[in-house]
Amino acid sequence: MVTVRCADDAVLGFQHRDEAKRLLQELQERMGKFGLELHPEKTRLIEFGRYAAERRKQRDEGCPETFNFLGFTHICGTNRKTGYFTIIRQTISKRRAARLKQFNAEPGRRLHDPLADTAKWLRSVVRGYFQYHAIAGNEKSLGQFRSHVLRLWLRQIRRQRSCWTWARFLELGVKAFSWVRVQNPR
Repeated sequence: MVTVRCADDAVLGFQHRDEAKRLLQELQERMGKFGLELHPEKTRLIEFGRYAAERRKQRDEGCPETFNFLGFTHICGTNRKTGYFTIIRQTISKRRAARLKQFNAEPGRRLHDPLADTAKWLRSVVRGYFQYHAIAGNEKSLGQFRSHVLRLWLRQIRRQRSCWTWARFLELGVKAFSWVRVQNPR
């Protein structure tokens, strides 16, 4: 059994389905003794792992299921170079969209601040987002987040200085924001 736990959330991995069913039953009984219960929408058994795609294909069930854990969607995949199984982790799209929506109004509030101050603030926002989400395989999502933030900022700058071009903005933007780098190679 493999266990990954963070606070009150956990993912348990088993080689055999009957072992997983047995533990789930025992866990439900144990929690019931204390008047607690497992969240019905978050608690489920899925076939996931190295052989999940092959087995599901044999049964004509399609691709293996995905699951969300700690802000990432976990997907069964294969490494392009080696062809071996790998777990692909991407930022949950709803979480990224919510963060961008929360961010959308802020550059408008900073419209009259000096560009250097706004750049410093934006840099801290992007750096904070990247420090959590910058893991191997998630570069595309991070690039989309970064480019969306840059486009929003350029839109705000053009409200003040309509003559700014994308090229001129990139001179400032490239200095202000680092490119996507994997922070956590987990």
